[in-house]
Amino acid sequence: MSDEILTLKEVADYLKLAEKTAYRLAAEGKLPGFKVGGSWRFKKEDVLQWIEEQKGSKGKKGK
Repeated sequence: MSDEILTLKEVADYLKLAEKTAYRLAAEGKLPGFKVGGSWRFKKEDVLQWIEEQKGSKGKKGK
């Protein structure tokens, strides 16, 4: 089990997203993260699990 903590920039780079997009997803509760002193932080294992959940939900929404 890895307790590696990532910053918003690191998560955005890892997911190949703009930082604004990663921030919005986190603020909306769609991307699992938490704030430390006003800055977003993410557990790498939570991000990896979120990716797997996104792969499983593809095509299930009507959008």
